[in-house]
Amino acid sequence: MQNDLLTADAIYTKLHANLADIVPDVMLRRKAEAAAQIEVLKRQRNAIVLGHNYMEPSLFHSIPDYRGDSLELSRVAATTDADIIVFCGVRFMAETAKILNPSKTVLIPSSKAGCSLAESITAQDVRDLRAMYPGVPIVTYINTYADVKAECDICCTSGNAVAVVESLGSEQVIFLPDEFLARNVARETGKHIIFPVKGAGHGPDVGDTTLDVKMIGWRGRCEVHEQFNVRDIKQVRSQVPDVLVLSHPECSPDVVEASDYSGSTTAMIRYVEKNAGRKFLILTECSMADNILASAPEAEMLRMCSVRCPHMAEITVEDTLLALLKTQFVVDVPEDIRVRAYKSVERMLQIGHTGPKD
Repeated sequence: MQNDLLTADAIYTKLHANLADIVPDVMLRRKAEAAAQIEVLKRQRNAIVLGHNYMEPSLFHSIPDYRGDSLELSRVAATTDADIIVFCGVRFMAETAKILNPSKTVLIPSSKAGCSLAESITAQDVRDLRAMYPGVPIVTYINTYADVKAECDICCTSGNAVAVVESLGSEQVIFLPDEFLARNVARETGKHIIFPVKGAGHGPDVGDTTLDVKMIGWRGRCEVHEQFNVRDIKQVRSQVPDVLVLSHPECSPDVVEASDYSGSTTAMIRYVEKNAGRKFLILTECSMADNILASAPEAEMLRMCSVRCPHMAEITVEDTLLALLKTQFVVDVPEDIRVRAYKSVERMLQIGHTGPKD
């Protein structure tokens, strides 16, 4: 946490330097005033703010004590000695913080910050799959709710999904719930993927159930990443031949294959920083490109992306202030679910961020 208390003027100066071409000045001033109040409350209440890479730029570059992807922020949440954790991200992220550090008060700035992936599968769905494939280990993407995590064997993030699957040493793996991430991981691990049950409104695959080496998937999708397509990539390359296309592993395999690099949000940030001065097309949640520019201002971001996650957009500086001021939108996880979910998340943390996506 910061030692010096930042004033509204100091925060505005920082925001203006980074975001003057992105956010209107009148909004920057308003955001800076709210951010300064948050800084006071953090010190008074021994609170920290965690900011996911998808946060709006004026939030991302002002109030978080820690910024990163879900894995990085989970590690911080697990070890912090703050009394209050304000998680600027969607609900499953805040739940993960509570799973890892149950004695802390965890707040989320909006009661509406959900996730299409998390809502695509239930704990009963996982139990049904385990009954269909007894003895097959279940990997669950971190983008799921606590009761689903409690039913699986290990969690993963987009950055360590391949490492998690390979760590199991099993020919058969159930990988939930993201269809595209599962397909991308299957390609990297040499597994044949099938979708034998319904999920997210899509029908089951037929046949292929006797293959020895396979991955059993679920048809959940991110409502943001499923919108990107190869046609758009080709059109951009025709206009800007030297562009570097970066995609998130939640994009379709065709999009990932057509990209120059695919990785987690943090991995993409590192890639841009290592290739400073180039032109980039970032195929993930739209605010990412704006946030990257602050750390790599010499990079040129093509503005094709117009896909904003409606759930991440619910989190603002003003709502973060209200959450901390009123101690509202407290995130709790029933203890019986938390204990089981903790085992899955802890196993993931032991593996960490490894593999080619970094």
